[in-house]
Amino acid sequence: MAIYELRCGGGHRFEVIQSFAAPLPDCPECGAATGKVPSRFGIGGSAGTPPRAEMMPQTWRGTYGGDREYVTHLRRTAEARRDLEERHPELAGDRRPIIAHEGRYENAPLRAGDQTPVHTPKNAAGRTHTHGSAGEGGS
Repeated sequence: MAIYELRCGGGHRFEVIQSFAAPLPDCPECGAATGKVPSRFGIGGSAGTPPRAEMMPQTWRGTYGGDREYVTHLRRTAEARRDLEERHPELAGDRRPIIAHEGRYENAPLRAGDQTPVHTPKNAAGRTHTHGSAGEGGS
């Protein structure tokens, strides 16, 4: 059995379920002869990108106390994200390790390979000692 979309000369459209060999029925609205219309196609499912590691639960509580099914789902989601990032590295973001993330680096973490800011009296946050550098009152 197949689903056919039919149309009559009067413009009425309808669907029927019938075998391939059966004759096409007349239009139920006006009784006119009908013909097959190319059917619209449907795409099942949906696509989306798996969440980044930062978006995954980071605590025991976040995994519903280590619920086995939920943890299995998280593992599969993480594997799907890893596979996606291997195929499309531009989605991976900055993968360098974070060296410092507290204090002045709280809003912009220092990563491996980043240049550290040069400390000058202007950005020394009120600290004026120089650890004995020459010309600054040292001996």
